Amino acid sequence: MSVVLASERVLVEGELRPAVLRLDGDRIDQVWWGTSDPDAVLKPADDLFGEVLGAAPEPPPEVVRLGEKVVLPGVVDTHVHVNEPGRTAWEGFASATRAAALGGVTTIVDMPLNSLPPTTSVAALETKRAAAEAVRDRGELHCDVGFWGGAVPGNAEDLEPLWDAGVFGFKCFLADSGVPEFPPLGPDELLKAMDRIARFGGLLIVHAEDPAALAAAPHRPGRAYADFLASRPHDAETTAIAGLLDAVRETGTPTHVLHLSSARALDLLQEAKDEGLPVTVETCHHYLVLDAEHVPDGDAAFKCCPPIRDRGNQDALWDGLRAGIIDSVVSDHSPATAEEKSGGSRPGETDLQAAWGGISGLQAGFLALADAARRRGVPLSEVSRWTAANTAALVGLDRGTRPRGVIAEGAAADLLVYDPDASTTFRAAEMAHKNKISAYDGLTVQGAVVPVPDGRAAAGVSRGTLLRRPA
Repeated sequence: MSVVLASERVLVEGELRPAVLRLDGDRIDQVWWGTSDPDAVLKPADDLFGEVLGAAPEPPPEVVRLGEKVVLPGVVDTHVHVNEPGRTAWEGFASATRAAALGGVTTIVDMPLNSLPPTTSVAALETKRAAAEAVRDRGELHCDVGFWGGAVPGNAEDLEPLWDAGVFGFKCFLADSGVPEFPPLGPDELLKAMDRIARFGGLLIVHAEDPAALAAAPHRPGRAYADFLASRPHDAETTAIAGLLDAVRETGTPTHVLHLSSARALDLLQEAKDEGLPVTVETCHHYLVLDAEHVPDGDAAFKCCPPIRDRGNQDALWDGLRAGIIDSVVSDHSPATAEEKSGGSRPGETDLQAAWGGISGLQAGFLALADAARRRGVPLSEVSRWTAANTAALVGLDRGTRPRGVIAEGAAADLLVYDPDASTTFRAAEMAHKNKISAYDGLTVQGAVVPVPDGRAAAGVSRGTLLRRPA
C-alpha cells in the first residue's frame, strides 16, 4: 500500500507550497503542488490508470492530512561519530541512529575515528560495515548510514582502495585528534595525501586547527570555561585554514573545512571561493545556538574542539551562512562516557582541559537550529538547505536513482515532518544517544519533529540501509 501525505507547507523547489506526495516504499512516486487536497489529484489519476490499462483497481492509499505541519527533506548529517566497534560504550549504531530518527535525521555519514580500528584501510572499513550490518540485521538501524575514510600518516596507498570500496571521502586532522590511533598529518604528509586524492577525484575533509598555535596558548587546568576557551584561540583555526587553502591552491584537491568555529576565518574562505578554489565549509548547530557567555563552568557537556565561542562570533557565523561562505550545518555528534567527560575528576571538580571534548547533538540539533533561525528571521527553507540539500550534495547523495535532500518525484522518501506550533524541551536523561549527557539539556525550543507514517523519521521503525558513495 502506498502512502499519501498532504500538507499546506511542503518544501518543493525551494519554497513551502501546498502539495500532495505519494510515497511508494522508499521513494517519492508523485508530487502534486499547488493543492493540499488529495481527493482533487488522486481519484482522477487512479481512474485514468484503470481506464487506459484495464488494470484491476489498486488498494486505496493511506492518506495522511498534515494540515499546517511542514514537510521537509530528511536531514542528512554528514558529521557523526558513532564509535562502533571498539568504543561502543561511547556510542553505537543502534543508539545513534535512533537519536537521529527522533531528531528528523534520515541519513548520517560516520566519521573514521574513535572506533577501533579506525577506518583507514579497506579491512577496517569492512570491520565497521560488519558491525553496522549486525545492528541492521537485528532490526535496530533507524536511518541510513554511510562512511568516511581516514587519512593518517603512512596510509596514502590505502586511500584509493577505500574510495573504490565506497567511502565518501577522507578525514584528516592537522592537530592532535585526541586518540593515538588517528594521528594528524604534518604539512608534507598533507600535501602527499591531497595529491593522491586529487588524482582519483576524491574529497578531503579537514579538522583545521594549527598545532603550534594550540601549543602556544595557555592551558590552565580547572573548571573555568574561559580558561578552556583561551586554550583554543581563534588563530589556531585561522592559521590552519590559511595553510590548508595554500595546499588546495597547489593541488586542486576538493576540500571541505569541518566544524568552523571562528568567524575570523570567513574572509579567508570568501577569498578562496572567489578564486574558484574547490572549497566548502560547514559549521555546527551548537556554534549557532549556544554561546560562551552562557556556558556554565565545569560542565563538560559543552566542551568541544574547536570551542563554542562568544555571542558576537556566533552572529558573524550566521552572517557567513546567509552570505553563502558557510555551506552547511551539521551536528558533529561526538558522545563519550560520563567517566571520559569528567576527565577522571570527582563530581563537581571537572577539569575541562582533561575532559573529553564532544557535543551530543543528533537528536536536538535540527530543532534547536530551526528555533534559532526563526528568532533571527531566517526562513525554514534556508535551514533545510543547510542541513539536507547542501550536505547531500557534499557527499554526492543528491544524485543517482534515489537522491536525498530534496522533495521531488523519484527522490528518496526520507522526510521530516515539522510542527512549528509545538514546542520541545530536551531532557538529557530521555534522549536516545547512549550516554545521557547533552549541552541541550533543559533547553526548550519552538517546534517539534512529528513521526511520519512510513517511519523514516519515527522512533522504533527500522528502515536503515548501509550506503556506498554513488559512482
